[in-house]
Amino acid sequence: SKSVKDLESLLKSLGVRRFHLYGQSYGGILAFEFLKKIAEGRSSVEAECLSVLLSSSPSDVALVEGEANNLIAQLLQEDDDESSVMERFRLKHQCSTPAMPEPLKLAYNSAATPGMWRSTDVIKDYVAHPPMEGSKRMPSAMVMRGENDFVTEKCIQGWKDAFNHNFVRSKTLPDCSHHGLLENSKEYGLVVDEFFSEYD
Repeated sequence: SKSVKDLESLLKSLGVRRFHLYGQSYGGILAFEFLKKIAEGRSSVEAECLSVLLSSSPSDVALVEGEANNLIAQLLQEDDDESSVMERFRLKHQCSTPAMPEPLKLAYNSAATPGMWRSTDVIKDYVAHPPMEGSKRMPSAMVMRGENDFVTEKCIQGWKDAFNHNFVRSKTLPDCSHHGLLENSKEYGLVVDEFFSEYD
């Protein structure tokens, strides 16, 4: 995809030899597909990825859509006011800050469906699959999500089978939703730093 090619171009232009890779939400899918391309020998990038962290990234987009719809249905059972349900969803499952942070708002407004909290049409059929047999070993990985994330535990389990090794661990951040970095930046940063430091 174009996004993977853009990432390849960036790494080449930076001239890095070794790097850690971090992907949030859709960015985690992009990170995985980029590393899969390297593992299968289809990338011209020669730099070595030491480790990868996928944050709130679903391994199956149809599954996360279903889980999000279930969470919305639960909120409507608690309070059937449809006019407020998406804001209640945001506060519990997307980003629990009192107001949507401006950079995040701008990012969502630049999505394929402006203003939507999710916009998965272009990747609606995505399911993570492991690299082909005989590929190089992919980097060790961590899959992280918030306790109240709409990317539920079920949505990240597929990553363990998608990497071609058993070095995939998971971490759930208490009291966080989809954007844990914005909700508890200190704890979030510690988890990221500690994981990447293991592979420096």
